[in-house]
Amino acid sequence: MGLEGGIAIVTGSSQGIGKAIAETLARRGAALVIADINAELALATAEEISLNTGQKTIAVHVDVSNFDSAKIMVEKTLDEFGRLDILVNNAGVTRDNLIMRISEEDWDLVLNTNLKGAFNCSKAAIRPMMKQRYGRIINISSVSGLAGQAGQTNYSASKAGLIGFTKALAREVASRNITVNAVAPGFVPTALTANLPEELKEWMLKVTPLGRMGKPEEIAYAVAFFASDESAYTTGQVLSVDGGMMMM
Repeated sequence: MGLEGGIAIVTGSSQGIGKAIAETLARRGAALVIADINAELALATAEEISLNTGQKTIAVHVDVSNFDSAKIMVEKTLDEFGRLDILVNNAGVTRDNLIMRISEEDWDLVLNTNLKGAFNCSKAAIRPMMKQRYGRIINISSVSGLAGQAGQTNYSASKAGLIGFTKALAREVASRNITVNAVAPGFVPTALTANLPEELKEWMLKVTPLGRMGKPEEIAYAVAFFASDESAYTTGQVLSVDGGMMMM
């Protein structure tokens, strides 16, 4: 499943699942843009991935909730590499609470980062992809977007919105040989899940048929498939990588 010669942006890729995605794409031959709001950590991650894989990797500071920032990210990619083949909309935040306790600021932060962020980055990336008549966009949703999760109305709404966004955009750009798909991870230990209540973690394991948490690289393998030409006839799809949690 080679990606030799491909140019990929992975947002929110300085750590966690995003970092695993970036390193997996690099190991399969893609040059990488580590795009993150934490510029210092992004630079360290880019240097680490370049050292580990031998692939050219650069760091770009981006606030995905701001379209101008997303546009600059894409422009820097084009200036450095001349093209953009793969966009992984991974950047995300959580502000979990019961709805009566969620502030308007926390609602807006989660929706603006997780959902509007994917819109901003995709809008910025679509023009060069359409011009070259090739592109792969992969959105990182969640099982919370498929089933909903108590205490996560903001997060679940943002991730469910990503699924609708994925399907609608896939229809818009298919004629230009651009595919748009989503990966919906189950419970994977990252900085975003570290503060979940223990009782919720125990419940998640009980409802996961494989009986364990996922690994960041297991999410990355699914993204690598959608980024490759092996998925050329697959678009508008949502792949749950969740140990069977959402099995129906």
